[in-house]
Amino acid sequence: MSQYRCPICQYVYDESTGAPREGFPAGTAWSEVPDDWCCPDCGVREKVDFEALQGAES
Repeated sequence: MSQYRCPICQYVYDESTGAPREGFPAGTAWSEVPDDWCCPDCGVREKVDFEALQGAES
């Protein structure tokens, strides 16, 4: 599964673990996360700002 990193605080969204506190259970694909979702740690505006880690798919 893929991982995506916030360019500001380095928070990593990992599809295999999801983000349960944000309402995304383990296995939630990045494509299923709403486009207006922001970083839960620093508030980066939109998921388009996140960077796919090496080997991740967009």
